[in-house]
Formats: sequence, C-alpha cells, structure tokens
Amino acid sequence: KKGKEGEGGGKAAGINCEPVTGARDFYPEDMRVRNWLFGSFREVARGFSFQEYDAPVLESEELYKRKAGEEIVDQMYNFEDKGGFKVTLRPEMTPTLARMILGKTNERGETKMLLPVKWFSIPQCWRFEATQRGRKREHYQWNMDIVGVAGITAEAECLAAITTFFSNLGITAEDVGIKVNSRKVMGGIMKAKGISDEQFAAVCVIVDKLDKIGADAVIEEMVSKCSVPAPVARSIINTMSARSIKELEDQCAGLSLGPDAQASVDELKSLFDMAKSYGYADYLIFDASVVRGLAYYTGVVFECFDRSGELRAICGGGRYDRLLSLYGAQTEIPCVGFGFGDCVIMELLELKGLVPPLNRQADFLVAPFNQSMVGNAMSVAAALRASGASVDFQGEPKKKIGQTFDYANRIGADFIALVAPGEWEQGLVRIKNLRSENKDANQKDIPMADLPKWRELTWE
Repeated sequence: KKGKEGEGGGKAAGINCEPVTGARDFYPEDMRVRNWLFGSFREVARGFSFQEYDAPVLESEELYKRKAGEEIVDQMYNFEDKGGFKVTLRPEMTPTLARMILGKTNERGETKMLLPVKWFSIPQCWRFEATQRGRKREHYQWNMDIVGVAGITAEAECLAAITTFFSNLGITAEDVGIKVNSRKVMGGIMKAKGISDEQFAAVCVIVDKLDKIGADAVIEEMVSKCSVPAPVARSIINTMSARSIKELEDQCAGLSLGPDAQASVDELKSLFDMAKSYGYADYLIFDASVVRGLAYYTGVVFECFDRSGELRAICGGGRYDRLLSLYGAQTEIPCVGFGFGDCVIMELLELKGLVPPLNRQADFLVAPFNQSMVGNAMSVAAALRASGASVDFQGEPKKKIGQTFDYANRIGADFIALVAPGEWEQGLVRIKNLRSENKDANQKDIPMADLPKWRELTWE
C-alpha cells in the first residue's frame, strides 16, 4: 500500500483491506500522480487534434472471441450475467472502437462518419494473467487511433504523438526506443517459406514471445502448435534477427516476396524518412522480430522499449486495416493506433526522477475564530468558492491559532481567511498570506464584498 492519507493493509474487523490480486487502490496522493499522467496523455492527444471517447467497461464476450487472438480470450474476465448473456470486462479497447465505428453505419454497412476519425481514450482494461513487475490484472491504457487513412502518414502521426509525450516529460531517445516492423513484409517472407495464410496469425502470436521464452522454445511451439517444419521455423527465426531494412532485404534476396510485401518494404523506408522530417528518428529502430501478438494487425507494427532492458514493453500498436470488415463493414476501412499502459511508464518516470512534486493544494483555509463565528465563516467560504477558489473549511474552531496554521500547511493552503468577531463587526475578513516572504506584510483585512477579488490583492 502506498496510501499515506489513509494507511491501509492487513485486516480491519475481519475484512481484508487489500484490493483483489492484481488490482490497485488509488489514495488521494496516488490520484494526483494519475491525474498528472492522464493530463499529459490528453495534452498530447488534443495537440494532435484527437477527440476523446469512452465506452462501458463491460462488453459482449463475442466481440473479443471473434478476432482479438487466443491469448486475450484465455485471459478475459468473462461470465454469464443474470440475463444469460456472456459478457466480459474489456481486456483492450480496439474491438470496442470497431464496434462504435460500426454503430454509425447505414443499411448498406457503409460508415456514416466523416473520415478520417481521430479518437483517443484512457480506459481501464482487465486481463486475468500472472502479475509481475509492470503488469497488473488491471491497467489504464492511453489509446490513440486514426480511422480512414490508408497511407503511412497515419503511422507517422501515431509515432509522433508517442515521442512528443516522451519529449514533454523529459524521456529522451537515450532512455527509450521504438522497434518498428511490418506484418505485411513478414507475411510475404513467411509465405515464401511455406507458411499458409491460416498459419500466419498463429505463428505471429508465438513469435511475439521471442524475447520472453527464447528462440528454441518459439521454434518448438511453431512445430507443435502450427505444424511448421523445424527447419522452416529456424529459418523464420534467423530472418527475424535482421536489425535494419537493408539487412532484411539481403536475407530475402532469394525469396519471391510478392508485390504487396515489396511495397511494404518501401513503405517502411518512407516511414523512417518521415521520422527524420518530424524530428524523432533517433527513437526508431527497425527490428524484424517485432510482430505484435494480437491477431488483427495487418501492416506496420511498433513497440516501445526501455533501453536499459529493466522494464517490459512500454507501449505498442500498428495498422489493422481488416478489423472493421471482419466485424461486418462492407468494405475495408484502414485503421492505425496504439495502446500505452500506465504501469510501465510510471515505473520508468519514477526511475528517472521525472515525476514532479504533486502535493495537496488549496487556495484557502477558512477558519472561524470560535463556535459563534461558524455560520459567518460558511458565508466567507461560499463567497470564495463562488469566485473559483479551492476552499477547505475548518468546521471545528481550534483553541490555538498554531493548530490552524499547522492544518493549513498540511493541506497546502496559500491563504487563511480568519473570521473573527472584531473584524466581522466592521464587515471585514482577515486574510493571511502563507506564501509571502515578507512576514511584516502578510495579512490584510478586506471587506466581505471584495472577497471575490482576492486574486487582485497585492502583497509587499
């Protein structure tokens, strides 16, 4: 437990006070950090002219069973509700986005939305999996998606948003990198090596585990689960060792990749050129082993990593042009997006010392001198709040003024409004400036009517 303003843990009255395994409580000091992080996400998204959306955390189980991939289906928090419907806590947001886009179609299955759509969200997602460093069973995920742009500029925009976020928070290209590859290129290579279209998605899910379980285990799974001959499986792993587009082209010199795969190689080259124009090329690295585990990716894929190697993947995404048509759209609608979880990035920010001090803050503490002044103090608090001030009210007057000052400092108040009989009889309220360095000029008695103008007060 991190909570300081309500220290938790253990049991109280026989109740386990810990959250369920893999979930988190957010005490006020934790919420300040979360709101700061989410505010940073929103600042970038709005800077790129994306609109925010949201959806229920409870979704139809079928939505994910269709096309998200076997691993996610196995990790769902799914159950049958009291109406007999099979539902799940959402494990990720992209199928929900597809559902919402398809919800705005006409009777011919054509979207009524004006494309391109640029949306973002910060949903909470749930997956029942082993908890470890950087991985919970719930997390919040910043999603940005572009629907309706077929060109590589959409990928360039998504990567620009990610690197802008890093730059804004002080994370440099020396701290993190973004591995980039293309599923379409890898599909062409695997097809040339004898992998069928039916095998491809399953092979990608297995290859996505390369960093976690190693080459030998990946080869064994390809053989046992996908019936890929061992020499072919090893050849695929060797191809995925390429760390530049030129190296990949050299490895594939004798293969017939087909026009789509070759065009995708040129597309990757264009993406790296655009990264130079945008100014974030130092973050990008070509890595043929990156395929992403989700079944719906169709083109460019990318994954952000911590260069020190201490942390899990920070974020990932790519192109998924066929997802909407698989859910029922009459034509393919091109889509690109990424998901950026809150757990790993917070670990990185804390390791780098990049989380700013986020102490409790208030503009005013309104303190009645005694019990007879409580009602008058309430009028003062109401007037200040009406002016837009953040006001804490001391409902129980303290016998010693020092206790009031201690509490004001604890809540981070800038001012104390003391409501005492002597000043009140003259229609005045005493304002103490707790941030003034001049201790001889840190208080003023001001008319009640002037309270809304408290920001205009001068302190010399």
